[in-house]
Amino acid sequence: MTRNQEHLAIYHQLMWPLFDPPLALDHGQGVNVWDVDGNQYVDLLSGIGVNVIGHAHPKWVEAITKQASKLAHVSGLFTTYPQLELAVTLATTFNLPPTARLFFANSGTEANEAALKVALRQGRQRILALEGSFHGRSQGSLSMTSKLVLRRGFEAFQGPVDFLPFGDLTALEQALQQDDVAALIVEVIQGEAGVQQLPVNYLAQARRLTSEHGALLMIDEVQTGMGRTGTWLAYQNPALVGSEPITPDVVTLAKGLGGGFPIAACIALTSQAAGALGPGDHGTTNGGNPLGCAAALAAIDIIKQENLLEHAVKLGQHWATNLGNLPGVTQVRGQGLMIALELDRPVAAAVVTGARQAGYLINATGPSTVRLLPPLILPFTQADAFTAALPQIIAKASVEAMANQPAQEAV
Repeated sequence: MTRNQEHLAIYHQLMWPLFDPPLALDHGQGVNVWDVDGNQYVDLLSGIGVNVIGHAHPKWVEAITKQASKLAHVSGLFTTYPQLELAVTLATTFNLPPTARLFFANSGTEANEAALKVALRQGRQRILALEGSFHGRSQGSLSMTSKLVLRRGFEAFQGPVDFLPFGDLTALEQALQQDDVAALIVEVIQGEAGVQQLPVNYLAQARRLTSEHGALLMIDEVQTGMGRTGTWLAYQNPALVGSEPITPDVVTLAKGLGGGFPIAACIALTSQAAGALGPGDHGTTNGGNPLGCAAALAAIDIIKQENLLEHAVKLGQHWATNLGNLPGVTQVRGQGLMIALELDRPVAAAVVTGARQAGYLINATGPSTVRLLPPLILPFTQADAFTAALPQIIAKASVEAMANQPAQEAV
């Protein structure tokens, strides 16, 4: 029995069966990870978009080691210099307006729960979300997640949420005619739905419509933020939203914020949103702890010093073009280093397995959709090596799928 098999046997014996991990990973360096048997893989998933600066970056390790030797946790009853430094750094880096106020949490789900409270404090009860949305798995964030299989059985504790057709401004305008709409929440690119991008004019029009009807505009940047699309936040990317700048009421951020350490932020940008919650309305024990803030500060500094925003744009364009020319790939979607490949047949799961056997970690978001969310430090050479390996992986998956189809009965 291999060490992987030993580890996975313990996993299946003791852990809830919510996931089915194929590997037990041991350590990483840069864009590479190794499992407990010593097998090496190129990580093109980065912990579902979390490890934006790769694994064990020396500056990141130094920052959290230094902070851990001083102070790791104090609770929300106190503040620390790293927390305040991170707040100032985010405000200046993201060019936030003077009205902006921040709340630090531990995950994207928690950040979206805070955003939901901000919305409901407007005195209205109905939330608008989009078909294909994914905003988390706790009860409030789950209520704004459109996938029925995730919500089934938990509806009794979910508030009124209307799911609008993705990118449909007419449906949005009609929904806002109801005077009980508190907010619209959207993702600029829906990652879990297969990297589906909103029409370029959608957010500007959504901002206009929500303002006209007294509703908040909330943007979930949990997966798209921290440079993933080539700008710090996707709603600031002209390639995604056009040249007209917008100011949402609330932005949520997580995943890449800590560069591998759990930390999230709910950012209220307008005075209407910033003044919604007061003492006792919300809180967290671990959110904004100095260790997580030190990790986030290091991640931001590394992204700046290594010009990773520019790199994400250049590599993303190069990679998407080359991937789109491969046999078996019918479409490439995405921006920067948030990429989905649409295959010509439903073999995505087999492609994920084949890629892992070839030394690459990716994932599938649908029967024919493969997603790539690599660290922003991914070199051109390793991206090109994956591109070169992919045709054989797809071909093998297609042959195996054909072989596994039940034979048709003779007529």
